[in-house]
Amino acid sequence: MAASEQESPEADGLEQGLFSHLIELRTRLMRALITVVVVLVALIPFANRLYSELAQPLVKRLPQGAHLIATEVAGGFVTPLKLAFYTALFIGMPMILYQLWAFVSPGLYRNEKRLARPLLAAALLLFYLGCAFAYFLVLPAAFRFLTAVTPEGVEMMTDISHYLDFVMLMFFAFGLCFQVPVIVVVLAAIGVVNLEQLRSGRRYAIVGAFAISAFITPPDITSMIMLAIPMCLLYELGVLAVRWLLKPGQTERA
Repeated sequence: MAASEQESPEADGLEQGLFSHLIELRTRLMRALITVVVVLVALIPFANRLYSELAQPLVKRLPQGAHLIATEVAGGFVTPLKLAFYTALFIGMPMILYQLWAFVSPGLYRNEKRLARPLLAAALLLFYLGCAFAYFLVLPAAFRFLTAVTPEGVEMMTDISHYLDFVMLMFFAFGLCFQVPVIVVVLAAIGVVNLEQLRSGRRYAIVGAFAISAFITPPDITSMIMLAIPMCLLYELGVLAVRWLLKPGQTERA
């Protein structure tokens, strides 16, 4: 009986600590959700304009008389709203990541915080750069190729919902591919690879970059090269970041 009484305060403290963490997590998730909802409400009046801008890489390269179509009854209404939601997530991502960071950071050591802050900021910036790279460079080149190889007698009319899904998939894929420097630094920080292994593995990184590019990009050589070359350069940036951010002892295998 006495033993159970001694254990009770510890159990109560653990339960209260877990409950307080859950309350904090709920609060921070609510703040992130409110941010996205506020941005979404502000974007709804501009949903059609947003879609028109998103469709420009394809619309500018369609043959004379061709245009985008809506094959579903509510497609012309729902699809721009979906884009507005994706854009709200895109704009609200810094707040979402900040709330997650504020929840996780108290449990990290000082050296972990020192490394995590620049990596988190770099990951967000690189994701945005990947999306911009896809929109301004890769998609125009890909659509120029696709419209050029359309068989004679076939009229190219793309459904607006399918176009949105394709472009969002490309944004997500390029945003992830641009995370190469962050992935390299993380692998070095946890001891999976060291600086010398990264330097000697350049040839494998190049082959991997071209293989990933061939799998992700539309079926034209231009798009593949336009993704593979930045990935190779980003790998080199990751090697430099390992040299700058990690001490020699931190890049050795555990």
